Amino acid sequence: MQNSSGSDVELNQVSREACIDAIIARLGKTLVMALPLGLGKPIELVNAIYDRACQDPSISLTILTALSLERPRETHPIRGRLLNPVFDRLYANYTEASYATAVREERLPANICVREFYFKPGSRLKNTAAQQNYTSSNYTHAARDVVAQGCNLVMQLVARDPADSQRLSMSCNPDTSAEVVQRLTDLGRDFVSVAVVHPDLPYMYGDAEVRGSQYDFVLDTNVQHHGLFTMPKLPPVSASDYAIGLHASCLVVDGGTLQLGIGAMSDAIVHGLQLRHNRNSDYRALLSRFNIDKHWSNLIGQYGGLGEFVEGLYGATEMFVEGFWHLFGSGILKREVYDFWALQILINDGVCQPQSIDTKTISAMADLGVRELRGKDFDVLQYHGYFNEQCHYCEGYIIAADGESASANMANPESQRFIAEKCLGDSLRNGKVLHGGFFLGSEAFYRGLRDLSAADRGKLAMCGVEKINQLDFNPRLYQAQRRRARFINTGLNVSLQGAVASDTLASGQVVSGVGGQYNFVAMAHQLTEGRSILMIRSTRMQGGKVVSNIVENYGSCTIPRHLRDIVITEYGIADLRSKSDAEVIQALINITDSRFQRALLRSAKASGKLAADYQLSTAFSDNTPERISRDVAWARSRDMLPSYPFGCDFSSDELRAAKALKTLSSLTWWKGLTLLVSPKKYDGSAAKILSCLGLTTVTGVKDRLLRRLVLAVIAYKSD
Repeated sequence: MQNSSGSDVELNQVSREACIDAIIARLGKTLVMALPLGLGKPIELVNAIYDRACQDPSISLTILTALSLERPRETHPIRGRLLNPVFDRLYANYTEASYATAVREERLPANICVREFYFKPGSRLKNTAAQQNYTSSNYTHAARDVVAQGCNLVMQLVARDPADSQRLSMSCNPDTSAEVVQRLTDLGRDFVSVAVVHPDLPYMYGDAEVRGSQYDFVLDTNVQHHGLFTMPKLPPVSASDYAIGLHASCLVVDGGTLQLGIGAMSDAIVHGLQLRHNRNSDYRALLSRFNIDKHWSNLIGQYGGLGEFVEGLYGATEMFVEGFWHLFGSGILKREVYDFWALQILINDGVCQPQSIDTKTISAMADLGVRELRGKDFDVLQYHGYFNEQCHYCEGYIIAADGESASANMANPESQRFIAEKCLGDSLRNGKVLHGGFFLGSEAFYRGLRDLSAADRGKLAMCGVEKINQLDFNPRLYQAQRRRARFINTGLNVSLQGAVASDTLASGQVVSGVGGQYNFVAMAHQLTEGRSILMIRSTRMQGGKVVSNIVENYGSCTIPRHLRDIVITEYGIADLRSKSDAEVIQALINITDSRFQRALLRSAKASGKLAADYQLSTAFSDNTPERISRDVAWARSRDMLPSYPFGCDFSSDELRAAKALKTLSSLTWWKGLTLLVSPKKYDGSAAKILSCLGLTTVTGVKDRLLRRLVLAVIAYKSD
């Protein structure tokens, strides 16, 4: 990742201000700064540059990035009493990017512009500047678009190798920065690259590794004020999300490939996969309770599975979500892949066993079309242990430890004999169980990665999204590695034609961004055994009313109807691939909330897309939240679907306070009045709950009333 100057300057002991002076001296006062998505932003230096531009209006600063991580805030006056003190605790040493604060508050100076290609979901709705400066781009095109917008400053948060201070790792974000730098270098453009070392970032190996000399400047982080952003574990997994996750979990195939996004539905899938692996009889009972094995048995038999994970899964995912960490710890994420296409095919076909390399694999490679090995092919095969360490490659020949050599032609019988006798390794090594573009999670997740042995951490390979999100970079290899792929993502809604909106409202207001979703859906159609699974909650609240997320038509589209595949709601699975429009409509109405099925049926019939005499099957006429809640309650009573499957950042007292507020919000005015005038009997938790809500001592009528209501709810729950 050599920059255009070839500079080898380290400024670890130089102030941020001196670094900024050097950048301006080199580039002038027009700075177009590229920052990684999510965690990899060096906030300390970014804020210093932002402050300099605020103080000097002659500086033109453009920030090109995505997913700016902001400290959560709760604006509701009652919920905020609980949540904001929790956020204060969780983010005590996290400093938000100043530009993100200014964008949120719509007060960016005229000389500063922020352009993002992905928002935190819902964070920029009706934000005029953010909406106008949004760049709609597939994640695989992000580096291209950043360069096209004039980038001349690339900055990255990195980790330092504890064993070699000159080696750095892009750690959480090798996703786009290396490609941006390569594109700028290829164009011959002048630019500056800066690395800021953060001691809490895990040192990740492979493509994430770089030399410190590849940056113009390398600085260190003040970790007392600039801790890593963490994802809070506060909302419980809802009943509907658990139902969606369970349906998705039975479409994942042992020996296959998995991609997941972030959020509660992803957590539900991971928990379902763990149940399937560790408590298989309970898992099957759970599927029966939800009628999943009854309604979707053919689909599961053809594309999924219910058994434990013997061969295990391989992760190919743009986001290394914390769920993959739990799958790794559970022994589910364990299918290792290797970076030579023919070797991977032989493993898939059972011809090559990683633990013992057979000589027959030499001719088998030749049969696949491997002939003259190039030097880089030999290096990859030796890295993976196929060739032993005693031999080496030189100008078309493989040379053994004793100096004897043979042509590096896998189809030549003499070369085959030579390789078998003198060059073959004993077993494969350095396999990868996951390739990811970026990661983001909890402090425990980051700590867990840091504490892993180098060998285990090396199995979790971070690399650019140009490799993860598509097949184009190395089609033969990725097709072999990503067998039986299940790319699982979320959508906002789906039309009766099977088109899915995931990032933008009908008005054009951007909710989040397309990210890599389109790429993964398209890739699922390219892979022989690949399937795209889009999870959509069947309903949402809008204007105080429940509305359906399965709609007749919609004015926005992320995934077009010709790429329709599998859609899941809490009520079931709709397999839309290769189906007629009428079959698609029927399948989607089958998994619609029953309150909206009749209206959608009438609409489809009126438009001539569904036969006038078509009748909804009675098997799908009880799609109600009450049924889902009953089934989840049954599972929770048997310790199968906990509210927080992977821990919670609430203390026990805060959790009780949260439950009290949830009960309070569900009360009718009459029920609330009844509780207020009912006799009270409090347990010992009352004082602690009041303390969590800042209601121990109150003044003012509203606070006094709130305190009385909370106490009434506590007494009611105690009874």
